[in-house]
Amino acid sequence: MSDWRSRVLRPVRRNAAPTSRRREPSPEESMDPRGHRPAHPAEGQVVDAALYRDGKRIDTPATPDRVRARLRRREPGTMGWLGLFQPDEAHLSALGREFGLHELAIEDAVVAHQRPKLERYGDTLFVVLRAARYDDAAEQVEFGEIHLFTGPDFVLTVRHGNAPPLHPVRERMEADPGLLARGPEAVLYAVLDHVVDGYAPVIAGLQNDIDEIETQVFGGDPGVSRRIYELSREVIEFQRATRPLLAMLDGLTAGFAKYGTEEELQRYLRDVADHATTVAERVDGFRQMLADILTVNATLVSQAQNEEIKHMTEASLAQNEEIKKISSWAAILFAPTLIGTVYGMNFEAPGMPELRWTYGYPFALGLMMLTCLSLYAIFKRRNWL
Repeated sequence: MSDWRSRVLRPVRRNAAPTSRRREPSPEESMDPRGHRPAHPAEGQVVDAALYRDGKRIDTPATPDRVRARLRRREPGTMGWLGLFQPDEAHLSALGREFGLHELAIEDAVVAHQRPKLERYGDTLFVVLRAARYDDAAEQVEFGEIHLFTGPDFVLTVRHGNAPPLHPVRERMEADPGLLARGPEAVLYAVLDHVVDGYAPVIAGLQNDIDEIETQVFGGDPGVSRRIYELSREVIEFQRATRPLLAMLDGLTAGFAKYGTEEELQRYLRDVADHATTVAERVDGFRQMLADILTVNATLVSQAQNEEIKHMTEASLAQNEEIKKISSWAAILFAPTLIGTVYGMNFEAPGMPELRWTYGYPFALGLMMLTCLSLYAIFKRRNWL
């Protein structure tokens, strides 16, 4: 990392000269003593407004129209930077008239929920970025949006949702007047770098979640399928935030020569593009890994079900074997019982000579024995016994 980049990324020292800036107002602070919203919503939605000359803050105007009024003086090396948080349509429309912003860009900035993109309207550049943050407690990724309007002498940054605050970017830029003096493109680079660097904790959090899911899959956790699905949705959403960023940075790179981007800024914008490419590749890898894990989990679940079915089948077969044995012995025992029942009647039936036959009793016993042995041989041959 070069000295110039290290100065950009180094935090401001504690003993640095203090600068006057507004912090983001809370809903309670945005109300007057009677509980009403301020009469000028523009003042309530501006996080910070500053004028810079040659990279140094020279003024902190109270309202955006004062920033524009100062810029109309065309003082060399002067740039205005307004930071806003979730402004309403009336506020952005007023700013659009002040700074000559295109109505389509204003509409996109108001509606939000945009994909990362880059559009040029004359000498104004409109950029949409999707910032991401990993919530360790909830183990999920939260997304926000940052919109940038950059003109010849101004920068407007608009944050929506869970987008990270940009005061660290402003502090780093103000700590290096040489970089800030390069103008709105330098601010665009710093914001891009801040957003892309913010993806690193998200990558680490997703990697940890995937490792945990792999452990759950091979541990047989029945609830892992739901977690795989939820994490896959987060990865897809993260992919939607990072993948279009590559095309946007390619568009910036393609316009270097046409729009006269300084060579030093070209190098560092290309460095941001390299980092964004690495992030996009990691996210693509996460999506493939989750697809593979889901396949493995389905295979393991199928194997477990097959094992269960196998055990049930074996139990059923064993039960059938027992039933066949019981049925076979029941049939063997039933034959002599039937014969004994017939010849054991306590009356003399006509036409039954065996009752008065000398060998009738031995004959009955022999018939019982023969019948039982015959049934036993038949069942034994069929492996029922």
